Amino acid sequence: MLIKKTSGTFAEIIFWIIMFAVVKIAGQQFKVQKDQEIFVQQLQGNVGDSVEFSEVLLTDNAGTLAVGTDVKSVVKAEILGHVQGDKVIAFKMKRRKGFRKKVGHRTHFTKIKINEIA
Repeated sequence: MLIKKTSGTFAEIIFWIIMFAVVKIAGQQFKVQKDQEIFVQQLQGNVGDSVEFSEVLLTDNAGTLAVGTDVKSVVKAEILGHVQGDKVIAFKMKRRKGFRKKVGHRTHFTKIKINEIA
């Protein structure tokens, strides 16, 4: 991710490149950076526990890109809390038959904070 800072003329434009990683967490891929807070599918653990994700698919550090088997990184995170998502309602009906079925559920999520990409 590029963050651009300008201070006057075109010659004074400075680019900062922030390290990021694409990591697979609970079957889904997330693009994460240090100190980022994200919601993932429910993980085992208590609030305050630290977790590691070793299935890193891609890393970018100051323009140095590592993909696939070249990636030797581990993402370390901390569990901030367990929450439930919004209610999702599935309503089934067959007209003129008197069949109606209403089912709802709330998905469980875990909020984590990315501490380190090592």
